[in-house]
Amino acid sequence: MASRTVGVIGLGNMGGRMARRLVDAGITVVGHDPVAGRAETVGAEPAADPAEVATRAEVILLSLPDSHVVEPVVRALLPSASTGSTVVDLSTASPASTTTLHDEADAVGVRYLDAGISGGAAAADKGTLTIMAGGDAQALADIGWVMEPIAARVHHMGPSGAGHTAKLLNNFLNAVSLAASAEVMVAGRRAGLDLTQLLEVINTSSGVNFATLNRFPRIVTGDYLEGGLTSRLMTKDVALYVDLLGRLGVPTLNASGPLASFGLADNLGYGDQISNRVVDAIGDVSGGVRVHDQPTEG
Repeated sequence: MASRTVGVIGLGNMGGRMARRLVDAGITVVGHDPVAGRAETVGAEPAADPAEVATRAEVILLSLPDSHVVEPVVRALLPSASTGSTVVDLSTASPASTTTLHDEADAVGVRYLDAGISGGAAAADKGTLTIMAGGDAQALADIGWVMEPIAARVHHMGPSGAGHTAKLLNNFLNAVSLAASAEVMVAGRRAGLDLTQLLEVINTSSGVNFATLNRFPRIVTGDYLEGGLTSRLMTKDVALYVDLLGRLGVPTLNASGPLASFGLADNLGYGDQISNRVVDAIGDVSGGVRVHDQPTEG
């Protein structure tokens, strides 16, 4: 096993950006992705499969869509992983699945951390992600050299599953604020309001939220901030939140809104586009409303 070598499995929107940050920090990165050529694009050494990544890296980062993908990948790499190596699941995944995989890894001497990330593509590019981690605190401390190039804040949330639990709770609030703000922006447009002025009012009033502060000031100019979480993945995250609350015995009273909104976006053809396009989906069923006058080119 090469010293100071990190493996990254999943080199898409977020994984590719994190891999590039590690490469730029002088760390050797071994990467695997089903899409040929992605490893080379971010400066990583390509690996044929997850097992090869595990044989070459002391820390293995996973950036994958969900637990249905994470589970077979982890089970494929564990037999090849060295004792004492560390697997870090940066995906948004089911905490119940996470704890099962943690126990399987522990049985073969591999440390397993769940580490939800927040901040989107822009923070990934800058290395300023927020990470919420679950698992052994010492294992997390030992990979500080991996976290430093990619994250500005690393929070140890508790035992295995705690990181992914925190991520689902955060993502649910993100989904609610984005879907609700999109609806309000469409309504504001239909009412004939100046949306820039409306946002100024909201952002100095009680309706202020992350979407109104950081997303819609750009969206109303035609800049959808492409490259972030898609509507299909947002729907998946809310569904995971509903499953989590069911396991916790907490009533899920507010999930229907974002599920309907991002489900609508998916059904209208926006599923693989950034979740900010939910405002266009709501606009479509409101008579073809767009909250911007002219889209920004490029």
